[in-house]
Amino acid sequence: MECPEFTCVCPRTGQPDFATIRIRYVPDQLCVELKSLKLYLWSFRGEGAFHEDVINRILDDLVRACRPRSMTVVGDFNVRGGIHTTVTAEYKGR
Repeated sequence: MECPEFTCVCPRTGQPDFATIRIRYVPDQLCVELKSLKLYLWSFRGEGAFHEDVINRILDDLVRACRPRSMTVVGDFNVRGGIHTTVTAEYKGR
């Protein structure tokens, strides 16, 4: 799944951060419902969060919600302060 319009806010400057979020997973008995995922990702729009924190929170929340066999969340953040940031978090279940 890919969300090219993810936004959150830098907790230090209050400036918006833009990213593409990519989620790959191997489901077990439950799966991620796309509309719920969209609404969940939109909930970060007004929230201050560092890049690493937001990607780890997304992974933790999705793993808790659907208990997949494995999952990877990648946040490809737009350049801020001259630095391009890509953050990857992985869960390897059973």
